[in-house]
Amino acid sequence: MDTLTVDLAERSYPIHIGRGLLKEPGHFEALLKGRRAVIVTNETVAPLYLDTLKQTLAAVHDGPVEALILPDGEQYKNVDTLNRIYTFLLERRLDRSAMLIALGGGVIGDITGFAAATYLRGVDFIQVPTTLLSQVDSSVGGKTGVNHALGKNMIGAFHQPRLVVIDTDTLNTLPDRELSAGLAEVIKYGLIDDADFFVWLEEHLPRLLAREPEALAWAIHRSCADKARVVAQDERESGRRALLNLGHTFGHAIENGMGYGQWLHGEAVGAGMIMAAHLSRQMHWIDDDDLNRTTHLIQAARLPVAPPTGLSAERFKQIMAGDKKVLQGQLRLVLLQGIGTSVVTADFDPGALDNTLNALTRP
Repeated sequence: MDTLTVDLAERSYPIHIGRGLLKEPGHFEALLKGRRAVIVTNETVAPLYLDTLKQTLAAVHDGPVEALILPDGEQYKNVDTLNRIYTFLLERRLDRSAMLIALGGGVIGDITGFAAATYLRGVDFIQVPTTLLSQVDSSVGGKTGVNHALGKNMIGAFHQPRLVVIDTDTLNTLPDRELSAGLAEVIKYGLIDDADFFVWLEEHLPRLLAREPEALAWAIHRSCADKARVVAQDERESGRRALLNLGHTFGHAIENGMGYGQWLHGEAVGAGMIMAAHLSRQMHWIDDDDLNRTTHLIQAARLPVAPPTGLSAERFKQIMAGDKKVLQGQLRLVLLQGIGTSVVTADFDPGALDNTLNALTRP
């Protein structure tokens, strides 16, 4: 087992990474003592891992461990599903000592975290991510929330977990498409601030696609370490943390424009990073070699390298105008200045953006 720490002073918490951690009760014991616990999961993950986690928690928990099983999919990451969690907790009269445990991918982690942030004005929660994307990104850093018809993750709160437990064995049951979606976020870390990691990914991507445990464990460790460092510097995204959104403004436009759940988040981010790299090239901030290396790695990860047919350039701009990173009416984008170097900026040429959208979109 490997342990990292997200350093946030009195709200710091560990990230445990290793094989078989769902079966080790010691990680949970101190946090569950004297508390009522509720596992929130979904219909896909529950048959695979819910009983295992229940048995593990029963070894260190006096009372019953209840579970709420939600439908699976990005289209259910909304206030209606959130209200189901509130109702479940209220009907059982859970108080502020309650502990919520998110067992699943990014949707479960985000919506459970937001429920924890807002139920009784805030209760504790634990992240137990079971997809590569949630293990390397959404389970770490305290971003929680739900989607709205007018924008992804537009309703939410910063609420840090007390603990993150990453059992890499859960990736054995992950569909290939979901594995590739997670690799988009892994590649992102190399692009924004970790050129050495990008080179490692270029050399070792076949091992990740083959699910070699040692390669996956290292990629997860490096991704979590990169994110933990950024979050410790800028918890609430007032500056540097926004770099973690490389490709996300374009990607969120794809998810929103196509309808939540049509493209996986990582697929949309993969295409979005290509669009960001293309715009960076238009601005002469990167060269052809940087663009080609970025495109090749994302394509090799079996991710889309262009947005879907049916979204026009104008529709992209319309959706992006409502992005969370818009500040005082100005759209801000994360763009590249080289492999491993990135910047959040509103200082881009609108004509270059038009060129990128017109070149890559297929209405």
